[in-house]
Amino acid sequence: MLSSANFDQATVTRILFEGFPAFAIVLFYLVAVAAIAVFAWGVYVQIRKYRRGQAVTGPIDLRARFADMVRVVLSHRTVARRDPAAGRAHRLIFYGFAVLFLGTATVTVDYDITARFLGFHFWNGNFYLGFKLAMNLAGVSLIGGLIYMMARRGWIKPPKLDYKRLDRQPGDPDYDRSGYRREDWAFLWTLILIGITGFVLSALRLVWLQDRAVVWDTRWWSPVAALLAEGMRGAGLDSSAAYVIRTGLWWFHGLLALTFIALIPYTKVKHIFTASGSLMMRDPLAAQRLPRIPANSEKVGYKTITDFTWKHLLNLDACTKCGRCHEACPANAVGAPLSPRDVILSLREFANEALQKNALPDEVKLDVHGKDIGQVFMETVWSCRTCMACVEICPVAVEHVPIIVQLRRKLVEDGEMEPQVQKTLQGIHKNGNSFNESKRKRAAWTKPLPFQIKDARKEPVDLLWFVGDYASFDPRNQRVTQAFATLLHDSNVDFGLLYEGESNAGNDVRRVGEEGLYELLAENNIAMLGASKFKRIVTTDPHSYNTIRNEYPDFGGKYEIEHYTSVVARMLAETRIKPKRSLGYRVTFHDPCHLGRFNKGYDAPRQILSALGCELIEMPRSRDNSFCCGAGGGRIWMSDPVGVEKPSQNRMHEAARIEGLEVFVVCCPKDLTMFEDALKTSGYEGRFVVRELIELIAESLVDADGDGPAACDAREIVAA
Repeated sequence: MLSSANFDQATVTRILFEGFPAFAIVLFYLVAVAAIAVFAWGVYVQIRKYRRGQAVTGPIDLRARFADMVRVVLSHRTVARRDPAAGRAHRLIFYGFAVLFLGTATVTVDYDITARFLGFHFWNGNFYLGFKLAMNLAGVSLIGGLIYMMARRGWIKPPKLDYKRLDRQPGDPDYDRSGYRREDWAFLWTLILIGITGFVLSALRLVWLQDRAVVWDTRWWSPVAALLAEGMRGAGLDSSAAYVIRTGLWWFHGLLALTFIALIPYTKVKHIFTASGSLMMRDPLAAQRLPRIPANSEKVGYKTITDFTWKHLLNLDACTKCGRCHEACPANAVGAPLSPRDVILSLREFANEALQKNALPDEVKLDVHGKDIGQVFMETVWSCRTCMACVEICPVAVEHVPIIVQLRRKLVEDGEMEPQVQKTLQGIHKNGNSFNESKRKRAAWTKPLPFQIKDARKEPVDLLWFVGDYASFDPRNQRVTQAFATLLHDSNVDFGLLYEGESNAGNDVRRVGEEGLYELLAENNIAMLGASKFKRIVTTDPHSYNTIRNEYPDFGGKYEIEHYTSVVARMLAETRIKPKRSLGYRVTFHDPCHLGRFNKGYDAPRQILSALGCELIEMPRSRDNSFCCGAGGGRIWMSDPVGVEKPSQNRMHEAARIEGLEVFVVCCPKDLTMFEDALKTSGYEGRFVVRELIELIAESLVDADGDGPAACDAREIVAA
């Protein structure tokens, strides 16, 4: 630390504007005020834009959300997920920039407030020396992070940073997004020049004032600047030349920094604020629990840009174009005309064009649907699987899926959907199921069973089983359903069904965008559940599980509900189920979107596989990064283009790369349907089999002599 015997504490400082005439100081302050005014106007325009959106419904706990935002920003955990190198570089930039900004603010407070008005000067002595060291380290951090980001864009070039649009053709007026690349490079070069010139200025000051002991003898508190100064002196630079160069560079550095500040609201730099705001407004159940349409609302969904909530307009500006949603999207992976990033950027461009003007254009020019510049194509909206991969990975909490569903709601309202989707929705409305079968057939799968299952509408049960459409009507899934019923019966579980009283839970109906039908289904099921006596609900359908757990409470239906995997895992742990043999299969497991990403149900299926003696080999995309089967969001009711790879086939290719794989395990009726079909069409039939986890459980309960429930041996099927 500084010795008072060597220097007067007050002299160990840096005199601002040293060597500058009065007119130059006045000019600098005028430029600074102008920069702040430009910044303030830009902030006003942005706030006005958000105010032109709709209000956010429901209570918001700002204190809790602010605390969570601060934790996320300081930890950078969302930035580092699945891209740790970029996360580390961004931390260097963030913390370097933050310290440099706070340092500059500290100097301003000392010089323009405390010293000028209070006669108190604190930017000296030991504080000043520690300040210099901190600023040097922050500068190194900033420049180091920026250099990596430059190398990443210019040399590494990850595909997710390619802004090529999937929903446009070359030659379309809004196909070219090279402007974003130019903006990215301008941002990086501006920051790195500010950092580098800051170091050079400090070094030139040292050379200029090298005869002043209080400056030169404390130079190593600025180690980078001191090294540069030693190099300059070694190259023959003297004090007078250093002063001349410093003067010119000082203006360049100062004007560059002030320009950077002025342009914050108009460029990608504003993500410093909009990303923080988006994170603070983050709803952890944004995609799991979609918003209701207010009863008094005259509009359904998002037709115009002014129909968006101010929060979703903020989401559009928060996007940093990092491409993680683009990389994770199953529709994008198979060549569908959808990139979640492109949707957000298109809507951002549209919002900026329409809402940043002093007066709003007419409603026709506010319509976000269509084929014109900036509009979102119908084909793009319907390509979404609503699997939440984009929402899950977004580092700044952009709500892609809720925005896309709001766009769908308007398309459904106008009847702009595939005929098969419309036919399916009509069947659900008429008969309560997506197979358009008579309600009386919902429990037909129970008839071959050698025991009677209770009707929970007529007698109380401990466990009410909400079966779901595919598990009730699809012949392949019915075998799985019967196996699970047998498992519960043989384990002496007191369970029952709603029989024909059960209707489609509505999860996919809602994500298609048919909110009116969803509310009808939810209200009917809640009424039926309210007339039944049970302690808790189990379901073998993750889609039903999600909406009953997360969305029915908004309609007055709050229940204790579990997916069957957690029920079975607990029964195995309590030895209420005792496997008679170890299966020994080499398996991989597919995490269903609605059980995994939506509801964090990752562990129970794996615990079951371990208890059954299976060797689990994880696919590269697993748990929260699991790859959607392609059925979600009503896509199971839509036809995929002929000759185009399906997400389920893409997943089969991934599984097939596991050496010696015997069983591809699922725990969702839709997954079973999608992947068994994909196994055949992707050419892997005979190499391994697709099995529901329930089938493996049933197989483990058969001893070597064949005593126990009927089950098929997976190895025999592959061999055949």
